[in-house]
Amino acid sequence: MGEAAMLPGQPLFASKGQSLVRTFTPFYFLVEPLDVLSVRGASVIMNCSAHCESPPRIEWKKDGTFLNLVSDDRRQLLPDGSLLINSVVHSKHNKPDEGYYQCVATVDSLGTIVSRTAKLTVAGLPRFTSQPEPTSVSRGGSAVLGCEVTAELAPLLRWERDRQALAPDRRVLQLPGGALLLSNASDADAGLYRCALDSGGTPKYSDEAELKVLPEEPQSLALLRAPQSLTRLPGQSALFPCVAAGSPPPQIRWTKNDEELPTDGSGRFQLLAGGTLEIRDVAEADAGTFTCIAESGNDTLEAQAELAVQVPPTFLKRPANIYAHESMDIVFECEVTGKPTPTVKWVKNGDMVIPSDYFKIVKEHNLQVLGLVKSDEGFYQCIAENDVGNAQAGAQLIILDLDVAIPTLPPTSLTSATNDHLAPATAGPLPSAPRDVVATLVSTRFIRLTWRPPASDPQGDNLTYSIFYTKEGINRERVENTSRPGETQVMIQNLMPETVYVFRVVAQNRHGPGESSAPLKVATQPEVQLPGPAPNIRAFSSSPTSITVTWETPLSGNGDIQNYKLYYMEKGQHTEQDVDVGGLSHTVTGLKKFTEYSFRVVAYNKHGPGVSTHDVVVRTLSDVPSAPPQNLTLEVRNSKSILLQWQPPPAGTHSGQITGYKIRYRKVSRKSDVTESVGGTQLSQLIEGLERGTEYSFRVAAMTINGTGPATDWVSAETFESDLDESRVPEVPSSLHVRPLVTSIVVSWTPPENQDVVVRGYAIGYGIGSPHAQTIKVDYKQRYYTIENLDPSSHYVITLKAFNNVGEGIPLYESAVTRPHSVPDPSPMMPPVGVQASILSHDTIRITWADNSLPKNQKITDARFYTVRWKTNIPANTKYKTANATTLSYLVTGLKANTLYEFSVMVTKGRRSSTWSMTAHGTTFEYAPTSPPKDVTVVSKEGKPRTIIVNWQPPSEANGKITGYIIYYSTDVNAEIHDWVIEPVVGNRLTHQIQELTLDTPYFFKIQARNSKGMGPLSEAVQFRTPKASGSAGKGSRPMDLGPDYKPPLGGSNSPHGSPTSPLDSNMVLVIIVSLGVITIVIVVIVAVFCTRRTTSHQKKKRAACKSVNGSHKYKGNSKDVKPPDLWIHHERLELKPIDKSPDPNPIMTDTPIPRNSQDITPVDNSMDSNIHQRRNSYRGHESEDSMSTLAGRRGMRPKMMMPFDSQPPQQSVRNTPSTDTMPAASAVPSAELPEPEGPFLPAEEEPQGPPTAHVRPSHPLKSFAVPSAGGPFDPALPSTPLLTQQAPSHPLHAVKTASIGTLGRTRPPMPVVVPSAPEVQETTRMLEDSESSYEPDELTKEMAHLEGLMKDLNAITTA
Repeated sequence: MGEAAMLPGQPLFASKGQSLVRTFTPFYFLVEPLDVLSVRGASVIMNCSAHCESPPRIEWKKDGTFLNLVSDDRRQLLPDGSLLINSVVHSKHNKPDEGYYQCVATVDSLGTIVSRTAKLTVAGLPRFTSQPEPTSVSRGGSAVLGCEVTAELAPLLRWERDRQALAPDRRVLQLPGGALLLSNASDADAGLYRCALDSGGTPKYSDEAELKVLPEEPQSLALLRAPQSLTRLPGQSALFPCVAAGSPPPQIRWTKNDEELPTDGSGRFQLLAGGTLEIRDVAEADAGTFTCIAESGNDTLEAQAELAVQVPPTFLKRPANIYAHESMDIVFECEVTGKPTPTVKWVKNGDMVIPSDYFKIVKEHNLQVLGLVKSDEGFYQCIAENDVGNAQAGAQLIILDLDVAIPTLPPTSLTSATNDHLAPATAGPLPSAPRDVVATLVSTRFIRLTWRPPASDPQGDNLTYSIFYTKEGINRERVENTSRPGETQVMIQNLMPETVYVFRVVAQNRHGPGESSAPLKVATQPEVQLPGPAPNIRAFSSSPTSITVTWETPLSGNGDIQNYKLYYMEKGQHTEQDVDVGGLSHTVTGLKKFTEYSFRVVAYNKHGPGVSTHDVVVRTLSDVPSAPPQNLTLEVRNSKSILLQWQPPPAGTHSGQITGYKIRYRKVSRKSDVTESVGGTQLSQLIEGLERGTEYSFRVAAMTINGTGPATDWVSAETFESDLDESRVPEVPSSLHVRPLVTSIVVSWTPPENQDVVVRGYAIGYGIGSPHAQTIKVDYKQRYYTIENLDPSSHYVITLKAFNNVGEGIPLYESAVTRPHSVPDPSPMMPPVGVQASILSHDTIRITWADNSLPKNQKITDARFYTVRWKTNIPANTKYKTANATTLSYLVTGLKANTLYEFSVMVTKGRRSSTWSMTAHGTTFEYAPTSPPKDVTVVSKEGKPRTIIVNWQPPSEANGKITGYIIYYSTDVNAEIHDWVIEPVVGNRLTHQIQELTLDTPYFFKIQARNSKGMGPLSEAVQFRTPKASGSAGKGSRPMDLGPDYKPPLGGSNSPHGSPTSPLDSNMVLVIIVSLGVITIVIVVIVAVFCTRRTTSHQKKKRAACKSVNGSHKYKGNSKDVKPPDLWIHHERLELKPIDKSPDPNPIMTDTPIPRNSQDITPVDNSMDSNIHQRRNSYRGHESEDSMSTLAGRRGMRPKMMMPFDSQPPQQSVRNTPSTDTMPAASAVPSAELPEPEGPFLPAEEEPQGPPTAHVRPSHPLKSFAVPSAGGPFDPALPSTPLLTQQAPSHPLHAVKTASIGTLGRTRPPMPVVVPSAPEVQETTRMLEDSESSYEPDELTKEMAHLEGLMKDLNAITTA
């Protein structure tokens, strides 16, 4: 029966207007035509019947062309649709009826379906490909009578005996090819046999052949007919003949894939006449190797045949009916199986679907239709075909109007782009057209569209959108839907490059789709096409040192080929060479002879290099060898022969395959020579027939097929005057020596004194107590031998005899005792002592030691030597390195800088060694870094586009403690390095901020590390483009980067780079404020003087005693309630961090950074409030412990502040005199205001004397320039205003270099100083009572003079 192609559908309704959804129409074949075998003149019916509500019109195709049955008198259409062919026509040159037939059913206005194709085969003219031949068979044996015909005639063949049809007999079997098999023969089987072909009309007979039945006689086992490999379909039968003859009659058994087959007759495997195997109802699992085994007596024969099972196509998944709207994409699915694997083609309404941009075969078998149009409706059929059959299955596509919802069919066959099922529409207003449709991203194969919601629904939150698009000039639109409501952009993928597309967008709400936007034309970008591989690359050797390579122009490539690059490489090497070529061939010269090279070609066009060709390998031509053979030696054998031996020429000079060697020789007295050649692998030759006592010269040259190479130099030898005597045995060897070891004895000897007797070799006999246990023979040239595998501590007797062809000569005897097995180890030596490591440089350490086993003068007179070993513990698994020395010192070089090594020494003398000595340690000196900082990255600071953050990692080869980094940056990567802007970073910090960069500008950054020994190499330049402006404050300026706690200073602000921005009136205010501060200080001083005079001498003594014992005053009473006046100096965001008090009176503060700008100082954050209390307490603690009162004592507490830039001596120094609270330098003087030193800072003790600086005693983390704390001794003579050290008076202030190296030439603004009001009188009085005066009147006078100096400095600042 035919396969049902369509499924009946149920009527479905859409809600809008109650319009009826068209249902799927059942339309399928009830009967499909099958393959037919016919004979000439017979009639044939090809069956076909189709079902549909409307009666279908049936037509027939033969070989793909419709048959015109109206005017055909032999072929006619039967009422059910079948095709009748009367009187089949078939001749050698006219075969009109044979071929492939297909039934086509059509229902007008619905569609067309086609059946499977059926093959009509017409048996050919009856003829025999082989005739029966006379045969004889033994009684009980088997015979085969041949009569072969073509495969289509085989079913029409029958046999006759004596012109009578053969009666059915289990012993007789007609084989598939037509031959007759007769088994277990009897006398009744004898007769004349012939075969007949009944192909309609008169039968055709073959020749007759006589079968004779002979008496049983001995016969060897032989196979008369072996099985042949077969191919069958499931359900068919397979017949494997296996006919054997022999005496006794052979037994036949079968195996499949080496497993015994059960042929007892109960299953599908049957054993027929003569051992033939029949497989009934073949299944796919029956495929395999079948072996026939014939056994007769002790003889066995085997024959094999393969059974292949082929399966016609069957459907695992049939296409399903589909509803769709126009512009949608759909997929008809079709899964098939079969053996061999079927091919699939698709038919629409009876016509073949040709794959195109819109009809695509996907996943091998499925049909995808893109951008549906109304004419795509109809019946689609999947036709699967392989070598053994074909099958079809189909489905219907119905395209609904846009206002009709798609019914949900399980499962849907819509693609992901259009699988949204439309909700039933309701009546209501539809959206207007989407606005401003634009392509925001256009690439080669995709386009991103964006639009604004329609004017009818400006929010557009509930709208979905369909985007319709098509190639310009093609009316087939495709559609893409947005993924979620309200989305106003879509990405259209899988477009073609350099193609114009037309887009329009339609909005949809719950009432349905609205107006379409105006069409938008967009052209995709052209795809950059690089050349493909050059076709037909060929290479051939044109000489021993050159190869010519040719190729053709690449087929692909957008743009003309500009040139080619030819790459070549010697086989086995790893370095490829290349040459630029303008044409399509090139000859590479200067190559090695007879050497393989590989070649490949890459084509270049304007876009760059294309795809490389595959490698072609060719060998240069051979040539004559370029060097002579090596190591030519002559050995005179006797008075008439000399043996030559040599080695081939050196590798690489053969220039080809060595085919042989040419030997030239001559008498030294003559110039003419004789030539003799030998084979290629032979490396020696015996030259015979020479004259006695004559000197001959020889030379050898190597040969290739190209000729003879250079010869060796002449080498001479003289034949013996007379031949050696071999009429008697050799004499006794002249000497024999033995040297016993533990398990072996070394035997050496000299030949007999009489050299006239031939010695062919030597025989060595040995054994325990007797020399006859074993014998070894060695060559006559050998002079020593080692006897192995002996027993320790055993007495061996050894004999040596010379021998020749006559016999062995007189033996020479010797005995030896092998050594005992375990020899006690010699006593160990004393290890070296006093090992010392002297560091000489960053990579060299000298190791010295003493040896107690030497005499006192430590002079080495014997053959002892010393082994030095060393290693470092970083990393932990480092292995020891060793070196030997013959003196008492060793120079270890090649060490890593700034690394701790451990060393030890041992001494060895003969077989005695010492243990390792005690270890000595040494750390190599530091050395300038030898690698740049790693992983340099630059990122923009969030919210601050003109500030960037540079991060890095320390160099892998720091060679010492990193003391700082220098960041170089520039907008020109090619500028000289001294023209780059420099940012110093002191200490081992790994991040740094740089401010005030220009927006939207590429900067290049390099970093170098430094340690105490110098600068390391610069890192590679890292590029960073600052972001574009995201909003600006004012004209080209922006607010300063300040923390949340920043209060603007009175009287002006500071530019981050220090450019003066203070207006004139702010300077006036500053002068007034400073003046008020000075008046306050003067009043305080007068009060202090008054109080001092009231002090009694008793109090002075008491105070002096306290000073001498404690060096400080203790805070007492309610001092904590007294608020000191705050003197603030604002400089951007200055955060001061307390550091732990050091008991060292001169703490060295080398790691104190001098920041270029505010970014070097940790910004004040909101967590400071909690820190302030802790810091305030900690400061009070420090002050109460160590509050020194003498000026000298305070000056002695200066911290060293090192910040080397250049090696010049300092032209000025910053002198800082803090109180006993050891503050960081940044807390004592605003670091960003420090003058830049020209050279390294000197330690405080070495500073040149200059004007005194401000005394600073902080009591609050931020009160860095406050007057002394109220709790301590109030010192009226001390200045409370911080001042900067000035340069010489002749230098104007703006010439002072700042620590901001990146802003050379810019000046700093005057430092704003805020002078707070004086404390209340009551408070002041309490201060004075609590703290007694610290100075005598003469001391006070000095302090007053000091104060006047400070006042002048203050005036200089305010007026600058």
